[in-house]
Amino acid sequence: MKRIVSFLPSATETACALGLLDQLVGITHECDYPPEVRGKPVVVKNVLPIEQMTQSEIDAAVSARMHQGQSLYQIDENLLQQLAPDLILTQNLCQVCAPSGNEVSQVLKLLPNQPEILWLTPKSLHEIEENIRDLGEATGRQAAAQELIRRNSARLGRLREATAKLEYRPRVACIEWIEPIFASGHWIPEMVRIAGGIDRLGREGADSVRVSWEAVREWQPEVVVVMPCGFNLPQVIEQSARLFAYPGWSSLPAVTQNRVYAVDANSYFARPGPRVVEGTELLAHLIHPELFDWSSSVPAYHRFQFSLTEGKDYYWEGAVMVFTAEYLSRRGYCCESGCRHCPYGFRDSNLKE
Repeated sequence: MKRIVSFLPSATETACALGLLDQLVGITHECDYPPEVRGKPVVVKNVLPIEQMTQSEIDAAVSARMHQGQSLYQIDENLLQQLAPDLILTQNLCQVCAPSGNEVSQVLKLLPNQPEILWLTPKSLHEIEENIRDLGEATGRQAAAQELIRRNSARLGRLREATAKLEYRPRVACIEWIEPIFASGHWIPEMVRIAGGIDRLGREGADSVRVSWEAVREWQPEVVVVMPCGFNLPQVIEQSARLFAYPGWSSLPAVTQNRVYAVDANSYFARPGPRVVEGTELLAHLIHPELFDWSSSVPAYHRFQFSLTEGKDYYWEGAVMVFTAEYLSRRGYCCESGCRHCPYGFRDSNLKE
């Protein structure tokens, strides 16, 4: 039996789906699924306190470290030596997502016995399936891998068949980062297409890309799905408030029709593992709720409500819309935009409504 160390949450999830939980001896600080992995030795940690930072602060700090050639992750070299892995699961797709290329090569020099390295670097749903197959072959779990691929392919096939009959596909915007705005990339536009939508802001099979807010406004999305990489549902709900301050937000079709959703990005979208199939099914429900149901005991998304009543929720001062304290309290979060009647105690020297 191989001793496995995972440098990726998606690899940890995939390994467990193939029945390799007991062989997994080391994980990252972000590995939280399945719950049984919690408590295993943590080999990789983030060097940035991202839990205490805004998205704009994270973006600036990440850019600065990458410009200086510094890593975003710290590998516990002593622990890795003690664990003596036979197989390390890692990636070379994104320097922001996990240790990659040079970092892995450097740490391998410190190990007395060189482990096998399995690079998991998918850019599409098909390549995610290939990664599952590769992991199965590397661990003697070929049959389990093939069965998992078969089940997931069948679910996606049923979705493709159903959405192929659609006469209309709504314009969708999947937001992978809020400050600055990043549109979706890699497997996400493909998921949208299978789910019956169109996301022309995204780049299928390529890196997610920074786009201007004006490009989002020109696209006039009918459905907005907020899925910042590395965030769970409560965090996405909190971060989404920053979108609402962009100029022209309230005029987007998705906003006027109350079709803006926060989703659990970590579980269903950002990590290229088995649950991207569930993510595709979730997108189908959000894009075509009249055709596709969603049933889960775990909250996966939140629908924002933007229908406002003048006098109760807001009033006008000249050309400025001023939100009332009643509405802001009911909305349930602080957008930190300096709202005049903010009930959360936030005040800005330059009051913005």
